[in-house]
Amino acid sequence: MSAELDRASDALDCAERVVGHGVAGLRASGVDVAQVVAYDVAHAAAAVATARAAVGYGHHGHVETRIACAFVADVVADLRAKLAGRARSWQVEEGLLDPADDFVAAHRDPGALAALCGEAGARHLPEEFELARETFHRFAENEVRPHAEHVHRANADIPEQIISGLAELGGFGLSVPEEYGGSATGAESDYLGMVVATEELSWGSLGIGGSLITRPEILTRALVHGGTDDQKRRWLPRLASGELLAAVAVTEPDFGSDVAGIATTASPAAGGWVLNGVKTWCTFGARADVLMLLARTDPDRSKGHRGLSLFVVDKEPATGRGFLLRQEGGGKLEGRPIDTLGYRGMHSYELAFENWLVPGEHLVGGEEGLGKGFYIQMQGFENGRLQTAARALGVMQAAYEAAFAYASERKVFGTPVIDYQLTRAKLARMAVLIQASRQFAYAVARLMASGEAALEASMAKAYVCKAAEWVTREAMQIHGGMGYAEEYAVSRYFVDARVLSIFEGADETLALKVIARRLVERYG
Repeated sequence: MSAELDRASDALDCAERVVGHGVAGLRASGVDVAQVVAYDVAHAAAAVATARAAVGYGHHGHVETRIACAFVADVVADLRAKLAGRARSWQVEEGLLDPADDFVAAHRDPGALAALCGEAGARHLPEEFELARETFHRFAENEVRPHAEHVHRANADIPEQIISGLAELGGFGLSVPEEYGGSATGAESDYLGMVVATEELSWGSLGIGGSLITRPEILTRALVHGGTDDQKRRWLPRLASGELLAAVAVTEPDFGSDVAGIATTASPAAGGWVLNGVKTWCTFGARADVLMLLARTDPDRSKGHRGLSLFVVDKEPATGRGFLLRQEGGGKLEGRPIDTLGYRGMHSYELAFENWLVPGEHLVGGEEGLGKGFYIQMQGFENGRLQTAARALGVMQAAYEAAFAYASERKVFGTPVIDYQLTRAKLARMAVLIQASRQFAYAVARLMASGEAALEASMAKAYVCKAAEWVTREAMQIHGGMGYAEEYAVSRYFVDARVLSIFEGADETLALKVIARRLVERYG
């Protein structure tokens, strides 16, 4: 099948030339002016990058080749659809994708797709990572899944035994350096291990599994990158052990992805800094022991993100039903829960700070960290985007397995649902999309240690999170009417998947402000 992989690579070459023309057009017109094209170019580039990883995966064997070719064919077909009526805006000449037509026709053939049904492909992880995957999978199956439906339906808190169990597994220390009590060595394996663990926990439940290790991950990487030695010694071992659970307080009611506009202030005071302002969408804000909080330390708002600093804020843990905390000096912190469609268990909060005192030594980086909070916190968020891609993989895998099982058991008009060509083609596309996305996540994880994969991490997040919406929707559709019933977990997968393109960088902001701009810079 190496000849087919060569054809797949040639088809991708055509697609990359189209994306290159689109990037050149953005350079001429400006990303902010040509937003519609910029959005499509960003997602097309992400799809092509994912397809390159799929081609590499195809070299493992016959089934892997078929999966890779099916994915590449879909990517090229989707790109052609994006060009319809907009080729001029992309600065693309007619016929640029024509050389790939025969390849696309062969691998998008309905019969060929239906014949792939049931062929999900092996992951091909190194042995030590396969063992780690099995460990976290067992934990997700035995400890997470039994609680997932109750937590979702009752909008309940994450059971403490899940938190303590994950701590015992070392799940909170995957990114904490060994010298501070974690398991991270600074090698590419740290990132791959995080992707593997996150996918399996998210397979158990997005809200009470996969997302549980994301908050300490973000704070950990911020501290490793920008914290003082004292701060690392103070917080990293306790984060690794699960003694401290973290939440992230960055977003504000009037400033979502526009972090530079943050209005919450941190003013100098005796003993440290006084916080005033409101944060929103602070996931796990009640149960957390510490908050990673971004605030404006320079009153000159014209400085934008250069006037922001990062703090570690202590607080008492609370329940998921709202809380009010007071300090002896009169400071007040009030938390209001925000009810959501899905992604339940961790709870999202609006936090109102009123004269809340933070000790001076809690300014991340100390005096050297003043005005550098935006850059420090981004170190955590860039890996958080790769983690979110892994969370999407877990949700998709769970939805695919549920759909496959239901289609195998359910009969319609006297025939098992899985015997219909349309069902088989849908299930095949799900498996193809999941495996290609997974292999790209692995590839990005291996690049992250070099510090040069910020663009690729954003691409992975953008692509796979949108894909998760399609996979979970089709899994729900295969269940028919029962897919709309809470009796089946697939309805939870569907509403959980919807948040993935919103948090850790809203899809539109990620595409326009990060991916498209970095493409222009890289190929400028």
